[in-house]
Amino acid sequence: MTNPYAYIIEPLDPQKPDHKFFNLKKLKDPRYDQLPFSIRVLLESAVRNCDGVLVKKEDVEKVLNWKVTQSQTVEVPFRPARVILQDFTGVPAVVDFAAMRDAVKKLQGDPEKINPVCPADLVIDHSIQVDFNRKVFAFYNLFFLSLKSTSRTQIKNQDLEFERNRERFEFLKWGSKAFRNMRIIPPGSGIVHQVNLEYLARVVSEQDGYYYPDSLVGTDSHTTMIDGLGVLGWGVGGIEAEAVMLGQPISMVLPEVIGYKLQGTPNKYITSTDIVLTVTKHLRQVGVVGKFVEFFGPGVAQLSIADRATIANMCPEYGATAAFFPVDQISIHYLKQTGRDAEKLNYIEKYLKAVGMFRDYSNTAEDPQFTQVVELDLSTVVPCCSGPKRPQDKVDVSEMKQDFKTCLGAKQGFKGFQVAPERHDVRVPFQFNGAEYSLSHGSVVIAAITSCTNTSNPSVMLGAGLLAQRAVKAGLRVKPYIKTSLSPGSGVVTYYLKESGVMDFLSQLGFEVVGYGCMTCIGNSGPLPEPVVEAITRGDLVAAGVLSGNRNFEGRVHPNTRANYLASPPLVIAYAIAGTMRIDFEKEPLAVNSQGKEVFLRDIWPTREEIQAVERQFVIPAMFKEVYEKVEKVNERWNSLKAPSDELYTWDPSSTYIKSPPFFDGLTPNSITDAYVLLNLGDSVTTDHISPAGNIARNSAAARYLTSRGLTPREFNSYGSRRGNDAVMARGTFANIRLFNKFINKQAPSTIYLPTEETMDVFDAAEKYQQAGHPLLILAGKEYGSGSSRDWAAKGPFLLGIKAVLAESYERIHRSNLVGMGIIPLEYLPGDSAESLGLTGRERYTVIIPPQITPRMTVDIKLDTGKTFQAKMRFDTDVELTYFHHGGILNYMIRKMSQN
Repeated sequence: MTNPYAYIIEPLDPQKPDHKFFNLKKLKDPRYDQLPFSIRVLLESAVRNCDGVLVKKEDVEKVLNWKVTQSQTVEVPFRPARVILQDFTGVPAVVDFAAMRDAVKKLQGDPEKINPVCPADLVIDHSIQVDFNRKVFAFYNLFFLSLKSTSRTQIKNQDLEFERNRERFEFLKWGSKAFRNMRIIPPGSGIVHQVNLEYLARVVSEQDGYYYPDSLVGTDSHTTMIDGLGVLGWGVGGIEAEAVMLGQPISMVLPEVIGYKLQGTPNKYITSTDIVLTVTKHLRQVGVVGKFVEFFGPGVAQLSIADRATIANMCPEYGATAAFFPVDQISIHYLKQTGRDAEKLNYIEKYLKAVGMFRDYSNTAEDPQFTQVVELDLSTVVPCCSGPKRPQDKVDVSEMKQDFKTCLGAKQGFKGFQVAPERHDVRVPFQFNGAEYSLSHGSVVIAAITSCTNTSNPSVMLGAGLLAQRAVKAGLRVKPYIKTSLSPGSGVVTYYLKESGVMDFLSQLGFEVVGYGCMTCIGNSGPLPEPVVEAITRGDLVAAGVLSGNRNFEGRVHPNTRANYLASPPLVIAYAIAGTMRIDFEKEPLAVNSQGKEVFLRDIWPTREEIQAVERQFVIPAMFKEVYEKVEKVNERWNSLKAPSDELYTWDPSSTYIKSPPFFDGLTPNSITDAYVLLNLGDSVTTDHISPAGNIARNSAAARYLTSRGLTPREFNSYGSRRGNDAVMARGTFANIRLFNKFINKQAPSTIYLPTEETMDVFDAAEKYQQAGHPLLILAGKEYGSGSSRDWAAKGPFLLGIKAVLAESYERIHRSNLVGMGIIPLEYLPGDSAESLGLTGRERYTVIIPPQITPRMTVDIKLDTGKTFQAKMRFDTDVELTYFHHGGILNYMIRKMSQN
């Protein structure tokens, strides 16, 4: 079928007739200029891809009529320009692709059809851990051989990364050869979202002679960071991303768009981290789950692209699908600053202006219509952190000391540790490196400048450097037992920190570059010193971690830090120097130096103007060009890896990293009869609780399996690194030591096997249920599956035999992942909950699924007690129902590819 909108195609430049675009202005529809800029991107995709099959003319009309359809739960297809993955989610995706090729061959199909149609970039950034820190030796990093000398600490961490992950890396290298349209950025290059921002982003794509807006989906929830550059993107489940890679459009409910108006000017001591934590709390209160947020107003022009990207990065923490900053002149300046090609910059600006997607934030006449408008005056933002267990729980720095004290005695929960009052001031002495120290509640034991959220932002990184410089000159130091680290999001950061002369001062405070990757932010914080762990355990202390990350869920950062706070890089250093969260910086000195002088934080804190002056001088295009022109080839460890180039992958039965998954046995949507409840959970169960990424505990089911395969604890590595092996990941499902199960009324990776009332590991109980032929169900509260995008948080439960989850509400990506694996997401009707219905979890549940299913339909649930109630099946679109009928997305795609 000919595209019905072919009549609006025209050349962008009359001198280049072969370079065309769909000129949406030629639709001559007055509704277009009223659309939010983010919705215009969805419209362009629908118009350009309108083929009458996957994208229909009525789909275009639904998007164009957004003002009306936004409130009607209308389903539309969206074909993003590309897909981005990181290695924790990328390895299972490539494993699935390899297994799908095997399955297609068994069905007498062509395995070559299992090949990315939509371009995909995979950045290896999740594997490196902070095994070594603080020890400084002059050495040369292979990645920066031609740039700058670096520390032996970083090299040792990278050596261990390759030692642990060689098999995974060889598998990924096979994937880069076997599959077309898949580019892999080697380890040591940086964090996926920062590499995307500084290097991979096109802003305007050009393919087959057509210009169109760059857009993407990614297998990491913080894919939204790219929205700060005006590229529409968001996180999806790994399973859904695989379907997109194979050419399937995303089926999405057309979202409402919240206009977030920024005005005013930030105080000179405020950082972008303070702004984003304020925005996060505000939008959590507004309620933006499942919606787009689009920023506008004169205050946006006060923010750099790095500032905007910081705000967009934490979009999952305030619950929105995307957090969009339309392209403006500051965006073009950033592209120049990061060394983008001048010719590309020319057509980017020209195209976006031609289609009405270029923004002047000072011109109110360009303001589109929004579903709702909320405002923030940037002058009201104050220095703040978030914690101790959730990113949305903002704490003003001036209130931190009192807030921690309140949390210490409060009832166990998101803001409570339930420590008896008589134990609040307990101190535990210990020895470290021959010296005497002591720990108490609130003592900082981890201080990490980490994560794409902040390390992509020169203002906060240089701010941290200037603070470190002044701290050292004032005679301040960080106690040696505190695990300090600096893991930049790209080599550019190290470059400008060294050129500006602040790196040495960071190193003197212990903030040595330990590697390039997510590291502490995803739980790859490495071990704490044994004397510290022993003191924490002996005193049952609420020890603290402070990090410049985006996630601080309980049990994520480190098992021994029960309190974890998100903070700007300068504040990370400040709390590290203080050594405790129980300090009021306005009234108490950071420390007393060797001359007996009290040094306050205000004495050494740099202003925004001071930071910006350094940034203008030292963050220059040549740095970005020098780093990124070599990024795909300069890592000699990666270059030396051997990998086969066969069409089909040869599975090694002895491998404990890579294993062909059992996901391709067909399922039919039958009713669920007499299901047992495996776990009875509360609110805000995160994907970290469901499928942890960190270290494998020595007494866990996964550890027992690996030991049976001849591995020692030193060789266990992390759950995240073993996502290519379903046997490990099934055993790691619900293995988080901070999982609170109402059945046992405490935090532990355990449950009760109800037929015999035995307490055992979750995996062992699930295995017994499956052996007896009993289907399983999970009970949960609000925000089930919040946190990182993690397909194993759905794949793991599938392998445990879980047929449905019954919750009060779901995180968007996790609900999609459950659907993708054929697990039914059931949602209580408004006003209902386990408590209001009197559910204990000890009942047996029968879910009646009628032959004809419609999106969001209500179904009956019968209990063996005789009670019946209703719940909503959260299949939100017809496409999701199609996936469910086929037993999930992957089975659907295999059948489709085989038939074609």
